[in-house]
Amino acid sequence: MDLKLAYAIHFVADMDRAVAFYRDTLSLPLKFASPEWTEFATGETTLALHPASAENPAGSTHLGFGTPDVRAFHQSISAQGVRFTKLPEPMHGMTLAEFVDPDGARCSVSG
Repeated sequence: MDLKLAYAIHFVADMDRAVAFYRDTLSLPLKFASPEWTEFATGETTLALHPASAENPAGSTHLGFGTPDVRAFHQSISAQGVRFTKLPEPMHGMTLAEFVDPDGARCSVSG
């Protein structure tokens, strides 16, 4: 199974303040910014900022993995007892699914 960490999605209370911190204070290269989604170039893994919500409180982080075959990944780790909260489905021009780790943290996988 070819799986890599593609995104760390960090949920923020104030997008402008967060962008300023990561761009100006930490000097991370900004790929693009918008009110709903901002990305920084951090090597093979992208740091993405997203507005916080009741489901994703400020300060929490969501891991996003990438694999060439999301459906095969789903089948393989489902067989090992991993619980999926969103089954593989086309979304945003790719196939996307969501599962939880042993501590209940939601993780996404796309491809």
